[in-house]
Amino acid sequence: MWPSSSNLRSAGVALALALLQPAFAQDGSIHPIPAPPEPGALTLDTGPVPGQATAESWFRQWGEPMVRNVSTATLTPVLPPPGRATGAAVIVAPGGAFRWLSMNNEGWKVARALADQGVAAFVLKYRLQPTPADVDGFRDAMARSFAAAGTAPGDGPPPPLPAMDLPLADAQAAHALILARAKAWGVDPDRLGMIGFSAGAALTLQSVLGAQRLKLAFIAPIYGGMGPVQVPANAPPMFNVIATDDFLFRGQFGVVKSWFDAGRPVEFHLYQNGGHGFGLGYPGNTANGWFPVFMRWLDVNGWLKARAPGPATR
Repeated sequence: MWPSSSNLRSAGVALALALLQPAFAQDGSIHPIPAPPEPGALTLDTGPVPGQATAESWFRQWGEPMVRNVSTATLTPVLPPPGRATGAAVIVAPGGAFRWLSMNNEGWKVARALADQGVAAFVLKYRLQPTPADVDGFRDAMARSFAAAGTAPGDGPPPPLPAMDLPLADAQAAHALILARAKAWGVDPDRLGMIGFSAGAALTLQSVLGAQRLKLAFIAPIYGGMGPVQVPANAPPMFNVIATDDFLFRGQFGVVKSWFDAGRPVEFHLYQNGGHGFGLGYPGNTANGWFPVFMRWLDVNGWLKARAPGPATR
C-alpha cells in the first residue's frame, strides 16, 4: 500500500507523466531488440504477474536497452573485483513508470560503478504492469495513459497510482536472498542499502515506509516524487537527488522535510539542470556530478570501511 498522503499520490502521478513523456518525443523512437544476455541473473521465486499473457520483450530508446512485460523477477549480482570489496552492498532499482525498466542507464551502469568502488550491487528486475505485445499497441496504450493522467495536481482527484504489491514483494525477496548469501557475496548485512531511480525511487521509499519495511542501512531515491510522507521512527538515512528542470520537482521539498522533521539523517542535492532520467549523468548538465558525492556520503557515514569482507568474486 502507498502512504495515504494526497501529495505523495500527486507526486506519483507526476512520476508516471515524466516517464511516459520521452516515449512519444520525436527523437525518442522505440526499436525492438533481441533480449540481451543477463549473466548471473537469479530468478526470484515470487511468481508470475496475474493475468499476464504477453511475453517479456526488449526495446531500445535513447540508445538504451529497456524491458517491458516483466513477469519473472530476477536479481543480478555485480560484485567488486577481488580485493576491493568493502562489505557494503546496494539493491539497485531501475525506473520506468512500473511499465518498463531502464535496465542499463539506471541498472547495470550504476551497478558497475558501485562495484568499481568496492560496493556489491544487485540489480533488481522487478515485475511490471502488462503492456500490449506489439510496439504500436504499447505506444498507443502509453499515450492513453498519458492523456488520462494529464490532470495537474490540485485540478481534481489524481488517477489511481500503479499497484506496488508485486514490485514490493520482489524487493523483499531480493533483500532476503542477499541476506541468505551474504557471506558468499562478501556482504555485511548491516551495510545493505537501496538506490532507485524514478519509479525505482518510489519503490525504494515504499520499501521503508510500508507495513512490511525492509531493514536497510540507507536509501537513495534519485529523481523520485518529492511529496511529503509519514516517516517511521527508525527510517534509514536518506540521500536524495533531483534537478530543478525535472518534471517531478516543481519546487517541492516535502519528502526531504519529512525526513528532517522526523529527526532522521538526510542529505539533499538539488541540481540546476539534468532533466529526468539522467542515470549516472550526461555531459553538460550539473547533475552529472551526483555519483561521486553519493560515494563520499557513503564513506563519511562509515559504510565503506572494510570489515573483513567475505570471499566475494565476480
